[in-house]
Amino acid sequence: MSTSPPPTSNNTTLVISSIAHAYSHLFILLYATVVLVLDGAFGGLSYGDLQWLSLPGFVLYGVAALPAGLLGDRWSASGMMVIFFLGLGVSAMLTGLANGPIGIVIGLSAIGFFSSIYHPVGIAWLVKHAVNRGRALGINGVFGNLGTGAAAVLAGVLADTFGWRAAFFVPGAIAFATGIVLLIALKKGWVVETDVDAKSIPPAPSKDIRRVFFAMAVTVICVGLIFQTTSVAMPKIFADRLGDIVTTATGAGLLVSVVYLIAAGSQLVGGELADRYPLKRVYFITQLFQVPILLIAFYTFNIGLVGLAILMVGLNVGGQPAENALLARYTPLAWRGRIYGLKFVATLGIATIGVALIPLIWEWTGSLDTLFLVIVGIALAATFGAAALPTDKDSALVGRVRPVPTGEAD
Repeated sequence: MSTSPPPTSNNTTLVISSIAHAYSHLFILLYATVVLVLDGAFGGLSYGDLQWLSLPGFVLYGVAALPAGLLGDRWSASGMMVIFFLGLGVSAMLTGLANGPIGIVIGLSAIGFFSSIYHPVGIAWLVKHAVNRGRALGINGVFGNLGTGAAAVLAGVLADTFGWRAAFFVPGAIAFATGIVLLIALKKGWVVETDVDAKSIPPAPSKDIRRVFFAMAVTVICVGLIFQTTSVAMPKIFADRLGDIVTTATGAGLLVSVVYLIAAGSQLVGGELADRYPLKRVYFITQLFQVPILLIAFYTFNIGLVGLAILMVGLNVGGQPAENALLARYTPLAWRGRIYGLKFVATLGIATIGVALIPLIWEWTGSLDTLFLVIVGIALAATFGAAALPTDKDSALVGRVRPVPTGEAD
């Protein structure tokens, strides 16, 4: 009979999962800032040409999530996390060795492939070990934002100070070392593999399950499109619209970091709200309020754009704890990795369309202004999708359901 892991293992899992979440977003976005200093480095390629080199990596970041989730379910979630850290470290260091566009594409594709492991495996791993799911997902989400924000400033500082290769070498070495630490923690028993939830959840009605997955097929794609497009385009938008303030890659990176570091707190708020209020209500409000913020940002060409970006990103990521809690609420444990894998194929794989729009819009119009209007339309679609979710009377109690007693299988 399966037993729940000890609390120390649950806490360690939260720490490791949160660090991994930061790494996943950090590594996939290093190039978005490094590209600002690569003009002329490889045969005079333009910003648009160089940005296309990252597209295969973003495709793999989403598409490879499904097989990663399947392996996490059928083999070992903790073993997949070790592969995540080690593979990410090696891939980043190989990218730093690239001598041309082909090397950059291969390196960034490998980064996207190994980064894809985290979301389906790491979040399912975390949810299984969490008693207060909203709070755990909120804390974990903050680290994802920290990784997104740190990517810009870390890449900018390393590229401006030591050259663009250092922006991949240094983080790569750190990720590899983290994988070794996790391997030791598993062998020492500090992290314990388990096949039961730390808390039980009453089964959801089958009609609600179908309704949830149809509605979330829309919302998760839209949320992912907004997040991926915004995070990749923001350094360039700040560089173009705030030219009097932003004069270097480091300057653009610092402003992006400010946005994501401040917005990170919204995940904590969103996580607590997900534990206390119906998940549908929390999720719907965060989607709806993005629309007016984006419209105002479209007309803003001064430092106020930074404040609007904080609100926009805060609302986008603040709804993610509720989103992931909804999926956990309506998914059996044995299928959770695969369902999260499907979610992130949609969220991150299809969201590559948004990444592809960036060089296209820039080449067609000479700026990224039109991108704001595209994101407004996506936010409206997400709002309608969230409105279609069932009203779950039990969802306000999801975060406070009793823990599973030792020896009780889910």
